[in-house]
Amino acid sequence: QVHLEESGGGLVQAGGSLKLSCAVSGRSFTTYSMAWFRQASGKEREFVVAAKAWSSGPTYIADSVKGRFTISRDNAKNTVYLQMNSLTPEDTAVYYCAANLGPRVGVRVSEYDYWGQGTQVTVSS
Repeated sequence: QVHLEESGGGLVQAGGSLKLSCAVSGRSFTTYSMAWFRQASGKEREFVVAAKAWSSGPTYIADSVKGRFTISRDNAKNTVYLQMNSLTPEDTAVYYCAANLGPRVGVRVSEYDYWGQGTQVTVSS
């Protein structure tokens, strides 16, 4: 059984930064492909960024966050991070961590087997 738990959300002013964490329990963390999605109120869940298993950087990243957000992982802590810079009110959403065992990675919700409960990020103008 794989358990994902996000943390680090909160309220931040426009232009600010926030770093989200996702702690992963279960089998060897390095074998998981990881992703971040977000869901704004009244909207569908959308892809943000993904990193394939055994990689250190992003495999895919949404155009809306390119140059501002990045994904990283600390294998010793079984944790993946989402560093968010230059935040705007349009980034306000619940942010979800997702995982797959192995190198399978994509941009659709249906492509991920495991999900966290989400963490709220609110950006004020």
